[in-house]
Amino acid sequence: MFDSLSERLQEIVHKASSSATLTEENMAEALREIRRALLASDVSLNVVKSFISKIKEKAEGADVLRSVKPSEMLIKIVSDELTNLLGEKQSPLKLDTNPSIIMMLGLQGSGKTTSSAKLALKLKKEGKKPLLVAMDVYRPAAIVQLETLAKDTGVDFFSVKDSKDVTDIAKKALEFAKTNNHTVLIFDTAGRLQIDTDMMAELLILDKTCKINEKLLVIDSMTGQEAIDIAKNFDEQLEITGVILTKLDGDSRGGCALSVVYSTGKPIKLIGTGEKITSLEDFHPDRMASRILGMGDIVSLVERAQEAFDEKQAKELELSMLKNKFSFEDFLKLQKQMKMFGSLDSLLGMLPIPGLNKDDRQKISHEGEKQFKKIEVIISSMTPEERQNPDILNASRKKRIAKGAGVEINELNAFLTQFDATRKMMKGFGELKNSFKGSKAKQKANLMARMKNNGGFPF
Repeated sequence: MFDSLSERLQEIVHKASSSATLTEENMAEALREIRRALLASDVSLNVVKSFISKIKEKAEGADVLRSVKPSEMLIKIVSDELTNLLGEKQSPLKLDTNPSIIMMLGLQGSGKTTSSAKLALKLKKEGKKPLLVAMDVYRPAAIVQLETLAKDTGVDFFSVKDSKDVTDIAKKALEFAKTNNHTVLIFDTAGRLQIDTDMMAELLILDKTCKINEKLLVIDSMTGQEAIDIAKNFDEQLEITGVILTKLDGDSRGGCALSVVYSTGKPIKLIGTGEKITSLEDFHPDRMASRILGMGDIVSLVERAQEAFDEKQAKELELSMLKNKFSFEDFLKLQKQMKMFGSLDSLLGMLPIPGLNKDDRQKISHEGEKQFKKIEVIISSMTPEERQNPDILNASRKKRIAKGAGVEINELNAFLTQFDATRKMMKGFGELKNSFKGSKAKQKANLMARMKNNGGFPF
């Protein structure tokens, strides 16, 4: 998502940065380009007008043209206003009662049922005990889908067979939750192909009979301008508390996110970033603004790493590195954890790499995934002894492995050279970490000794 807008804004930012000075003329040109970029990305005209007006007002008020680095000042103003437009600051879920109730809202096909399961898993990881409640009484497939997702994620599920009374289902679900110590109930309500009176009446009754903590509207980010009308309609009827944007990994222009926040005044609380059941994240306006402008999102990258990496396995790998016993088996474990980290494409999007557009990112990601698969096949063609002891690979073993993996011998040798370099570097990093123990004086002495022994390098 935001790829089109991101590329256009990054071009404008780069152009402004490359100018020795920023004049009234080229600042006006930059604003015109920003306006075009926003409109091309499906941002509504009202939002664009407000956005450009605020940038212009701040730019003139901050004396951008007379500042020490005018281009950087303009970029900061654009970043700040983009953050404000996306919601200014992160808005966490308010689950302050026990049990708390989240009502999931949305049209059919928006990703509501899948998002319900993703949210349940996320809350479970955060130490809560969620209960998924099937309330789509018109579409049996939705109940089966939710039950299947609940089993897959290890989350408790509740439904009342053959019942069409959502109020009764809610009452029984609440009793079940209190008996079984569930802390959060997630109501997966029925969606429709379009907003209708019966749908809203049912949701209004639920809202009046239950104490709802969060009313989250699930919107497909690829909906476009129609998302504004959907969000406004739900908000006028039910006073939604926030939005979940799904399919942010799709080929969307992304303007609806900016428009929905502006038109309803309600925050985006969560975003769906992929098909995996784990790909639901808290939405941070400042981080998203940074990514749109090509400045990366290192904080989210670190958080994702902390969630993806198994602490026990990480310690085992660290010991292997320190003892210089990093094996092909360890390499596969590391690669498996990297896959849990997310796609290469999404990871590259979080890194501040200037000039890396969507096409380049996808090419790098595609080649990287191909290499990962090839490496898996190569290692799978080794015997258990060879996977544990890389040093025993001689010419005849290499020939057999290459044949088994369906690769040329030079491809195998290239991988083995890279593996050996990786193993040495990892051992160096492990030893470097041990250097930073004890007093500051001792740390400095250790580091200086390492650099002296390694030709000026710390590892």
